Amino acid sequence: MSELGLNTVNFAGRAAASSQFKATYAEGMGLVEETAAYLDGPGRSAAKVLPRMASVLYAAESMRLTTRLMQMASWLLLQRAVNNGEMSREQVISEKSKVRLDGFNVDRSAPGWLDLPEAFRDLVERSLRLQNRIAILDREIYRPSEAAIVPDNENSVQAQLNLLRTAFGTN
Repeated sequence: MSELGLNTVNFAGRAAASSQFKATYAEGMGLVEETAAYLDGPGRSAAKVLPRMASVLYAAESMRLTTRLMQMASWLLLQRAVNNGEMSREQVISEKSKVRLDGFNVDRSAPGWLDLPEAFRDLVERSLRLQNRIAILDREIYRPSEAAIVPDNENSVQAQLNLLRTAFGTN
């Protein structure tokens, strides 16, 4: 019985040390590499021909995207370290306090959003979905009493579906 008086099964605790975590880790690190390659290659070329408003938005969103991915990569590396016994849970909790897994929302109605390259928007969307899954996993592992709290931008059904996808390694 949890503090909320509900019978719950904590799949996330198991998922954090499982093959599903390895898949999430690989997805996250792969997205970091894919984004870096895009921003240094095709994205750089595409940005040069964007209309002014889209160009400014591209610069801002690419910074947010990069920051979001680095925060997720940090979390994934910390979790891998605790899973591998390289760091204690207490050390990870201390370091994890420097990692932000929320607050990087995107305004899809911003002027110029639809002028951004489709590949770039796809990277942004994929990073947001992964960030959400990692944030849910983080709450389940490190703050189980807060796990029932659903972010404002997500309904409870979607939160549970995302948690199940994380736990069972599906997308």
